[in-house]
Amino acid sequence: MNIPANLKYSNDHEWVRVEGNEAYVGITDFAQSQLGDIVFVDVPTVGENLSQNEVFGSIEAVKTVSDAFLPVGGEILEFNEALENDPALVNKDPYGEGWIIKMTIADAAELDTLLSAEDYAKLIG
Repeated sequence: MNIPANLKYSNDHEWVRVEGNEAYVGITDFAQSQLGDIVFVDVPTVGENLSQNEVFGSIEAVKTVSDAFLPVGGEILEFNEALENDPALVNKDPYGEGWIIKMTIADAAELDTLLSAEDYAKLIG
């Protein structure tokens, strides 16, 4: 299971990559493997300010639909439009081209509540 050390992780299987005042968010390799083939990603919250752990969108796989939770609070700036034509990018490259949203972080201290790669590895066993 791929768990990059440079990311922070939520208990809900989302990851965060901080770049300056902005961050990219997606779902983990573990999460995409549990969901199976992803057929649609919906993010109706672009332009909204959401709190930590609020639902920012949903991920639809062949057999299920799963909510996507915001690991840290902030404004949703952008949806990865590449996912409109190829939602399977989340399966193929969950930490790269399969990112889901770009956001600003309202409170950087919330990053400290997230898991390190080592702690996330323990969570998923």
